[in-house]
Amino acid sequence: MPVITSRNHPLVKQLIKLEGSSQYRGKTGLTLLDGIHLIQIYCSVLGNPENLIVSQSYMENTGNEHFLTILCGHTPPKMSVVSDALFRAISPVKTPTGILALITIPPLQKETGRGREVFSVMLEAIQDPGNLGSILRSAAAANVRDIYLSQHCADAWSPKTLRAAMGAHFFLRIHVNCDLLQISRDFPGTVIATSIQAAKNLFDISLAGPVAFLFGNEGAGLSKELIQTARENIVIPMPGKTESLNAAAAAAICFFEKVRQDRDSALTNIGTK
Repeated sequence: MPVITSRNHPLVKQLIKLEGSSQYRGKTGLTLLDGIHLIQIYCSVLGNPENLIVSQSYMENTGNEHFLTILCGHTPPKMSVVSDALFRAISPVKTPTGILALITIPPLQKETGRGREVFSVMLEAIQDPGNLGSILRSAAAANVRDIYLSQHCADAWSPKTLRAAMGAHFFLRIHVNCDLLQISRDFPGTVIATSIQAAKNLFDISLAGPVAFLFGNEGAGLSKELIQTARENIVIPMPGKTESLNAAAAAAICFFEKVRQDRDSALTNIGTK
């Protein structure tokens, strides 16, 4: 297989743009996955990527070569090999893994029935891609279905967000550039805002049925307008001396309190039959 060595190669130019530009990712509908774990999850859920890009040294490792032939099932994916120096220029991480995948950003799957009456999350102006990815990872683990991102959120499909989410993207419906005010008003279940000024305690409210949590910007929190659309405004109790929680940590606590309550409710129902 020929090795790409020129930075002027069209594929190399495309990959560098995709790594650095959210606008280009949006325009092309493409993004990059870095590392074997993400690529394995993508292949298991959605099939072959558009292209696998591997470094020359990665390809020359006989163990890796065998692995690449079985990575995406019986039909080998398209593959491009680039020199190690070029791979370092392309890679979105300081210590390259040696393998990237060029993928099409998955379209939203159509919901059957009343699609919004499920466990949902609305995020307003979350700035840090690492925070956003961590929230997505916890959301997928807690069986959240829909994620609604406002304008000015970090790019959900940036390589950094994808790495932090560890494959969660492919188990969620991610809506971008959303009008959260309208979505919150229309949500048929309980919309819950999180705020350190709230009087109610997360652990003292019912999370039964369809729930949508609202989380705001890391520094400013939720806007007053969005808080006013919520049915409940809650705080996470913090008996320690810190003033607040990281946005991703707060989200995870809320998600798994919902999981706990749903589990306890299910066990109670089984016990009464």
